[in-house]
Amino acid sequence: MERIKFRSKNQNEQAFAKEVRQRVRTYFRENHRSIQGNIKLYLKSVIMLGTYLVPFVILLAVPLHPLTALGLTVLMGIGEAGVGMSVMHDGAHGVYSSKAWLNKLASSTMFLLGSNTFNWKIQHNIKHHTFTNIYKYDDDISTKGVIRLCEHAPLRKYHRFQHIYAFPLYGLMTLLRLFGEITILLDLNREGITKGQNVNPAVEVFRLIITKIVYLSVIIGLPLWLTDFSIWQVLIGFATMHVVAGIIMSTVFQMAHVVEGTYQPFPDEHNVIPTEWFVHQLWATSDFGRKNGLFSWYIGGLDYQIEHHLFQNVSHVHYPVIAPIVEKTAKEYGFTYNLKSTVFHALGSHYRRLKRLGRYQM
Repeated sequence: MERIKFRSKNQNEQAFAKEVRQRVRTYFRENHRSIQGNIKLYLKSVIMLGTYLVPFVILLAVPLHPLTALGLTVLMGIGEAGVGMSVMHDGAHGVYSSKAWLNKLASSTMFLLGSNTFNWKIQHNIKHHTFTNIYKYDDDISTKGVIRLCEHAPLRKYHRFQHIYAFPLYGLMTLLRLFGEITILLDLNREGITKGQNVNPAVEVFRLIITKIVYLSVIIGLPLWLTDFSIWQVLIGFATMHVVAGIIMSTVFQMAHVVEGTYQPFPDEHNVIPTEWFVHQLWATSDFGRKNGLFSWYIGGLDYQIEHHLFQNVSHVHYPVIAPIVEKTAKEYGFTYNLKSTVFHALGSHYRRLKRLGRYQM
């Protein structure tokens, strides 16, 4: 696939990009702060991992009523999503710590979700963050089965009801990733992307298969071996955990990109988008709430999506302090800063956007 180029002749766009970078750098320099994670992030990591792993240990060690065990799988799903959004995410971006081994360790928590770090980095760090909201380049807005997330995607009759059925289907996110990653990796190998990242395709396929086998052996095999639950009860608990995690993560991600006011540009015949990259990121993303207390803490600052896309080399623990800088600079240069005032406003905006995408070919 040919690479998209961002080229803008608009001096105001170029000036904004330069100024917002300078102001954020100045903030960290003048306040003698690192752009990496800190003790707050490391404490959060312990809590998130504990929320995921402690219920699993209890399930294995203590005889439980099936409904109690099901409740613990719900808690595991909450923990699984928290690990993905607050620990793995920063690690995969290399901002969890200034130490490379800690970043690798944090990103490796992806294996606790049954998923593959290499695939994630290609799909998320490279494709999504570089080509945000661009159809066929950003996998996050590619049509997900029966859900149409982009105005440039083909419109089908069944999309008319997607605002109703989309949210339950979001629960399949982690399950589809768990069982569909081999196809994704084979596609990356075929496209030459794996080799382009200096990774041996055969070795990566072997690693992916082994990690899947180990994950399923632990998450399903151990309960079958160490508890009295039937295989159907174990599989129901396994599915419940993933559905809870999938609904949380998918909904949070969509509230940042598939809402009213975020644009989905299409490159011209020369594969050029005539917008400065920083401005493109500003227009293709949305913040929501930003003062959500415990919820903001839990979702790893993904409610500060504009800041994350402009400065993915900065840990999410710093977004609350740089967001006012970004917003003020954007408004000074006359650019819209897309902010939904609350989580519920963002959720409603996503619902309306889904409904419109399901009814109109734009």
